[in-house]
Amino acid sequence: MSSLTSSRPRPCAALVLPRGGDADRRRTGRPHLLAGLFFAAYAALSVTRHLQLRSTGYDLGIFEQGVRAYAELRAPVSELKGAGFHLLGDHFHPILATLAPLYRLFPSPLTLLVAQAALLAVSVIPVTRLAIRSTTPRLGTAIGIAYGLSWGLQKAVAFDFHEIAFAVPLVAFCLERLALRQWRQAAAWALPLVLVKEDLPLTVAAIGLYILLRGRRRLGAAVVAFGVLSGLLIVFILIPAFNPDGHYAYLHTATGATGDPLTRLFWPPQKLLTVLALLAPTAFLALRSPLVLLALPTLAWRFWSTTPAYWGLDYHYSAVLMPVVFLAFADALGKLRRPKLIRRAVAASLAASLLALAFLPLRELAGPAWRPSPWATAAHEVMAAVPDGAEIAADNFLAPQLTARARVHRFPQALDNATKPEWLLVSNPTQGGMPDFAWELPRLPDIPSAGYRLVKEQSGIQLYRLADRQPRTGACCA
Repeated sequence: MSSLTSSRPRPCAALVLPRGGDADRRRTGRPHLLAGLFFAAYAALSVTRHLQLRSTGYDLGIFEQGVRAYAELRAPVSELKGAGFHLLGDHFHPILATLAPLYRLFPSPLTLLVAQAALLAVSVIPVTRLAIRSTTPRLGTAIGIAYGLSWGLQKAVAFDFHEIAFAVPLVAFCLERLALRQWRQAAAWALPLVLVKEDLPLTVAAIGLYILLRGRRRLGAAVVAFGVLSGLLIVFILIPAFNPDGHYAYLHTATGATGDPLTRLFWPPQKLLTVLALLAPTAFLALRSPLVLLALPTLAWRFWSTTPAYWGLDYHYSAVLMPVVFLAFADALGKLRRPKLIRRAVAASLAASLLALAFLPLRELAGPAWRPSPWATAAHEVMAAVPDGAEIAADNFLAPQLTARARVHRFPQALDNATKPEWLLVSNPTQGGMPDFAWELPRLPDIPSAGYRLVKEQSGIQLYRLADRQPRTGACCA
């Protein structure tokens, strides 16, 4: 791995881009074209999954409730998290408020999914742009394609909506500026990361340290101080102030285990596999750039945590690492003096991404994404009986279908609330409904004893209403 204090060599002479109008157009046009194509692919995947009832209350429904509250000029409260639960007491993501104007115009969970697709796709621009600058338009475009197909981005697109989508382009533009030694611009892109999630001040501090070691001591020290102080403020003061229990609920995952620190960081082997999966699409050449060190804060908190979900390849946790490793890859290629090695590395990166596509979510666009859910029509017909603004509890797959127009609580927890919601919407697999989550199935028989009576059912999608709220006449169900 090269030193932080070494100067950045120019690209290999055989690959230096010629100056002129055609080269400039290729350099600026291709990244934006790729970003547009990936935006269409990401949006198509996430929207079709939602229409197939494959999105969830945890997490799309929760985030929609928060953004909807911002759009209505209310505190970001989510009933799915709990009655009156303030989302800034769970994770610190005030940047979600920037979606409020868009949601006000288009009040739908699809607004969040399309916004996420746009944010992730925009990050393709700086990655491709630096790759073209370091190699050639053709090779740089290939790297941009490999990045857009990277498993971390695809996993994020496929798993609902998350605030981390804002971090991906911020990190990408920041690291592009770092590679070009434009320190002030890099700092400007880094600072908003503290508004995305409470772990990202660590990354901001690391970026500041990088700038400091590159010789801009005053600017670097200021960014380090900002990252450290904002992180302490968020975790120990701001989040506890909004949390109903007065503390940061996830702190125990960082402090709750003892033993050898090295074992905790690197065991079980699943953690090493995650690192290998991050570096393999770059033919491990990302290790030749100091930019790759900026992945360490995210990897450190994930591997130190006692939560196994953080250690592997699933969900959205690796999305923010994708621009780090691919920009490090592009930066490393710009320092190589061996054109044949550069071409082979880029070919290997693109081939790895294309081969992995057969096992990743975007493969669904070849067919499965366009097949309608066998329960979608029935679910929407049943949900049509729920009035706007109603209090309703819904299972995890059905909750985000209603969060735009109702106050949605979580089933089965709502059965145990002192004040039960008037309506209840579930899918019952024993009656032909779609599969439920393991924690929901055992509570389905408890619904009648909780005071609910069936009012509408179709294809196993069941709508219940509290008995004391039902009309006394008419058919019980349709």
